[in-house]
Amino acid sequence: MPRGQPNIVLIMADQLTPFATGAYGHPLVETPAIDALAERGVTFDSAYTNAPLCAPARFAFMSGQLVTRIAAYDNASEFPSAIPTFAHYLRMMGYHTCLSGKMHFVGPDQLHGFNERLTTDIYPADYAWTPDWELPDERIDKWYHNMDSVKEAGVAATTFQIEYDEEVGFFAERKLYDYARSAEQRPFMMVVSFIHPHDPYVALGKWWDLYKHDAIDMPRVGELPFAAQDAHSQRLMRGIDALRDRVTDDEVRNARHAYYANTSYFDSWVGRICTTLKEARLDDDTIVLVTSDHGDMLGERGLWYKMCFFEWSVRVPLIITGGGLPKGKRVGNNVSLVDILPTLLELAESDGGTRSPNLGQPIDGRSLVSLMAGDASGDSDEAISEYTAECASHPCFMIRRGAHKYIHCDVDPPLLFDLASDPDELTNLADDPEHQQLARSFGDDVRRRWDSEAIRHDVIATQKARRAVYQAMQSGALTSWDFEPKRDAANEYVRNHLDWTEAAARSRFPPYERD
Repeated sequence: MPRGQPNIVLIMADQLTPFATGAYGHPLVETPAIDALAERGVTFDSAYTNAPLCAPARFAFMSGQLVTRIAAYDNASEFPSAIPTFAHYLRMMGYHTCLSGKMHFVGPDQLHGFNERLTTDIYPADYAWTPDWELPDERIDKWYHNMDSVKEAGVAATTFQIEYDEEVGFFAERKLYDYARSAEQRPFMMVVSFIHPHDPYVALGKWWDLYKHDAIDMPRVGELPFAAQDAHSQRLMRGIDALRDRVTDDEVRNARHAYYANTSYFDSWVGRICTTLKEARLDDDTIVLVTSDHGDMLGERGLWYKMCFFEWSVRVPLIITGGGLPKGKRVGNNVSLVDILPTLLELAESDGGTRSPNLGQPIDGRSLVSLMAGDASGDSDEAISEYTAECASHPCFMIRRGAHKYIHCDVDPPLLFDLASDPDELTNLADDPEHQQLARSFGDDVRRRWDSEAIRHDVIATQKARRAVYQAMQSGALTSWDFEPKRDAANEYVRNHLDWTEAAARSRFPPYERD
């Protein structure tokens, strides 16, 4: 029998570092649902974000293109409607595409190829969060990260993030049942995107109490002396106010405790989505992916949040299961979020003749299907990441190839690490005599790939334009780009023009079967 197109459910966390999950070896953090998916599928042990910041990472993830190719520079960069995404391509392949949750789209287009969006977003869709590279040392206190998230970490009965994720999960579960109840034999692709475990580090008591506070591990690499830190880390320390607003060991432990609790909360939603797939009798026909937009430094080296290329910030989990993929397989090759688009398109092909459409733009990713099948021949074993946002004044680039990571910024000394022998990235080999040829090779690669000055010029130009538009939009009546979900209350549940018995039968799953 020909293989049909699988359904696809992609579950996305925000700011989840793989190092704080059981599936990636943390001895304390409880992530049973993610662990179970890893046992049933393929786990990528060296997956990277293409930008250690929310919106740029997500735009690269959806388009399969690097940040500088599509001018997705920061959290207030517009994602142009003309850029094709995997949602567009999968629609061309016959899929119904649906988004529940965060994607941090900036601009008036809040769908970008999704047929349907179930919730609003959690962050603004306008240009408010535009940095200023001409004044790089000035903090923008209204939206810059500071140390409050660390100092105020703890327990609460509810937060805006809990309320958001409860909505995201509920609407996703209900939509899965809608797919199961539908008579339409059309495959679906759903992205379920949660905000946890993103700071603020505030957790529900149920999840906080999973962990003994004294057992919470402290950072492997404590805060380094300021003078010993690299130039970009020094900028980040100033930018997040970490030099002025010092944190104590107790505050660090509190923040990590809450982060672990919120990771377990996210994991509980992974479990609920998988349970819903099973209850809706969709699990056998559905590929499930779990990933994140970027990680979190969690106090490593004295750094917090993201915005840098150290492993806790730039690494992401990536697990893919279902569709006949191998079980319990680990892949060590370097991969990244831009690889998800071509991977999804290949997985969506069928033996019945459905093939990937012609791409509307060149992409920077490659399909991971061969790697998952065990064929690493010819694979680049490479991941690229870029940073062009706040706490910087020039573009920053990272190349991870094989065991080595190279970091370049025009105004900073280069960094070169051998992650096989130095996983904590404490020894910079860029000036080591034995590694000069490798460092030069990476430097030449940077110059071939990027015109750093031209990118910087474009970043500043777009910043000026966006600030002007944002300022103008504050005058007069507000026209918001924020997505407002559509509801038709007159036709929901039971209404006078609807037969309640028909509504009950239509919504029940599994349907009642008379003898």
